[in-house]
Amino acid sequence: MSVPRQVKSYVLRAGRMSDAQRRSYETLLPLYGIPVGDEPLRFESIFGGAAAVIVEIGFGMGLATAEIAEKNPGLNYIGIEVHRPGIGRLLWEIEKRGLKNIRIIEGDAMEIVKKMLGENSVFGFHLFFPDPWPKKRHHKRRLVTRPFTDLIASRLLPGGYVYMATDWVDYSQWALKELEETPGLKNKYGGFAPKQDWRPRTKFEAKGLDKNHEIRELCFTRI
Repeated sequence: MSVPRQVKSYVLRAGRMSDAQRRSYETLLPLYGIPVGDEPLRFESIFGGAAAVIVEIGFGMGLATAEIAEKNPGLNYIGIEVHRPGIGRLLWEIEKRGLKNIRIIEGDAMEIVKKMLGENSVFGFHLFFPDPWPKKRHHKRRLVTRPFTDLIASRLLPGGYVYMATDWVDYSQWALKELEETPGLKNKYGGFAPKQDWRPRTKFEAKGLDKNHEIRELCFTRI
């Protein structure tokens, strides 16, 4: 499937890494990281089993990612992120909790999904509070936008799902339209989804609630 190269949906910020994050990044990424490549991943060889794989795009500091993986040892998780402090923190959580079912890819999610995830291979995609790019001139940077949603849909197994949460009403309406127009996806709830109890509260969610932002959730399945 050919997808035109889009503008980046992120900006690399020079965030400060703590000493612990730096140590984790340098010592643990070789153990739990997946190098960026041009061939579809073989999940069974990576995880040592055939459990379903869920991909989280932009895991931030990774606390919710680690908690979900810890509660669901029968599923495997791949987290994609570009910000090294967050990668270091999730690596620290993986080691501390003894998690065997998480791997990390550092890089551009658009390129990684296109080149490293095979068609009909992923059970779910998680997008927890992606950057809303609120200014109109930046809307083209939003991650949940066609044709990227078409690409995500093609990577899902039949019955697989895309889940998104955001605290920006404008972005939720934008994403709802983009996902509803994506061939192969069906809105599981017919509109916005009810609160999903399996998802822990994230730092970005807490910040949104402090500003009295409304949390909206979307869940679409591959038909």
